[in-house]
Amino acid sequence: MSNAGRWSLAVLVVVAALVVAIWPRGGGDEAVPRGYADYRSGGAVPSAVERSPGDTDEALAAARSAAALDSCPEPAPGTAATGPLAGLDLVCLGDGRRIDVGAVLAGKPAVVNLWAYWCGPCAKELPALDEYARRAGDAVTVLTVHQDPKEGNALSALTGYGVHLSGVQDGSGRVAAAVGAPKVLPVTALVRADGTVAAVLPQPFDSADEIATAVREHLGVAS
Repeated sequence: MSNAGRWSLAVLVVVAALVVAIWPRGGGDEAVPRGYADYRSGGAVPSAVERSPGDTDEALAAARSAAALDSCPEPAPGTAATGPLAGLDLVCLGDGRRIDVGAVLAGKPAVVNLWAYWCGPCAKELPALDEYARRAGDAVTVLTVHQDPKEGNALSALTGYGVHLSGVQDGSGRVAAAVGAPKVLPVTALVRADGTVAAVLPQPFDSADEIATAVREHLGVAS
């Protein structure tokens, strides 16, 4: 190859490298705000798998007993499920039965918290949410939603946190999709008594007081 040919080839290589360096990346590489857990760092993006194949009711029996979670809510008499969560049939973490999320939340304001066992900020937030739920009593329904297929890991994590909140298993991310939650954790959806979503808050809460303030501002409930 002549010197001119070699020079042309070198120029082409440099130009190609520059194009690769500045070409826009796809795939959602946006910066994630501090204080959140990103699905792409340490966790798994929800898939079509609601829970891991090995997490059968029999295999999880001991973990459920150790976690001693509150029972999932029961549908209130005379109420009908409406809104984006109506018809979402998921496994209750506490006892393994399936519930209609929209139906059990109908008729009362609700705090729906999305989390995962690998989420560091969730580990700090869940005890505050547990405290808030005890304080709010019957005024507000509090339901957690585990966003990873590994249900056994969720039960072990809750046992370690000393958190006994009622919750559902949703490794396929159906609740997140229904409320339009971003792909960060934790996320809290505040749901009105009529099933409509008042707010989706992709932020970690540090205390029960902070949660109570958000509920008052978005749902108009003092709790």
